[in-house]
Amino acid sequence: MCGSRMALDHMRAFLASFLLLCVIICIHVSCPVGAYLYNNRYAGDQVFRITPRDHEEVRALKKILGQMEVDFWQPNSVSLIHQNATVDVHVKRNDTQGLHVRLKRERMDYKVFISNLQKEIEKQTGYRSSRKRRSESQYDYEVYHSLEEAVSSYQYDSVMTQLLNQLNFYIMPVFNVDGYRFSWNTDRFWRKTRSKNRKFHCRGVDANRNWKVKWCDEGASSHPCDDIYCGPFPESEPEVKAVAKFLRKHKKRVKAYISIHAYAQMLLYPYSYKYATIPNFNCVESAAQNAVSALYSAYGVRYRYGPASTTLYVSSGSSIDWAYRNGIPYAFAFELRDTGYFGFLLPESLINPTCTETMRAVKAIASVLLKKCDPDKERFPYI
Repeated sequence: MCGSRMALDHMRAFLASFLLLCVIICIHVSCPVGAYLYNNRYAGDQVFRITPRDHEEVRALKKILGQMEVDFWQPNSVSLIHQNATVDVHVKRNDTQGLHVRLKRERMDYKVFISNLQKEIEKQTGYRSSRKRRSESQYDYEVYHSLEEAVSSYQYDSVMTQLLNQLNFYIMPVFNVDGYRFSWNTDRFWRKTRSKNRKFHCRGVDANRNWKVKWCDEGASSHPCDDIYCGPFPESEPEVKAVAKFLRKHKKRVKAYISIHAYAQMLLYPYSYKYATIPNFNCVESAAQNAVSALYSAYGVRYRYGPASTTLYVSSGSSIDWAYRNGIPYAFAFELRDTGYFGFLLPESLINPTCTETMRAVKAIASVLLKKCDPDKERFPYI
């Protein structure tokens, strides 16, 4: 979503390496005027926001949602529900009334912040067929693009000129290519890969639970039908295996790794799988602080930052933990806008500001790589 364009002839002159991995999970779809998007499959579906206030409500909510077929938006598993933490969950139209009844019976604090999911999707994409599409030389950064458009228009530009004279940027605009295409054609909220399972009809693996670092431990599931399914074995997914192979080959030159997700407005770094402090904490923490300060300077959007385990939740088999364990000193994961008002339905009008502020953060991180940081000394100021 936020890949910068840069001239290919600059690539040979760079002195160090910096990896920017853009993982795009949920994007919109185009369709002919008058046709129903996704065959109207989301008509009447609702998104609930529930906040359990004590341990009893946490237990009750886990029981209620565990007995239903729901799509967790935040957090991404029933096991990650905690006291006073917001739970955003997408509920199918046939189950909404029953959930209303059960939540009221338990006297839980909740609201419906999307009353008809189909209408919200159509608000953002219904006009798409009539708008002017980009040419090969003019990529429109203010709309969502299909996989084919994103790949064919991936070019480079002048915004990073100074950094490009000293750094290599390896950019993967779409990590989960099969899942991304499926989210355009069939299921708007699909997040996993599309690999088949021999024993279950469920398809796909959570690519950010499939890396060989504390694989399938806390915060991951061994059941193929769960959204956080870790896979049959580490690096079982070709997408994960390919990137891991690339990083292993170039790990002596790669100085930073960034994975971009949505949503929560956070900048996270290791560890994800445990509550512990990384050896170069001061340097990484300082880089994160610089990045969110730079991001804030664009539009005043605030991001939280810190170790993934304490800032978000514990999860095993993540790419940033794997990258860090394999010698990449700066490993970050962005959770982009917003904090839940739009959730996975971020309007196209917010693409440009989101990209602008995120690019400032990336530039701040890249600038850190050109300095030598002593982890035993005080944090260095933002540039």
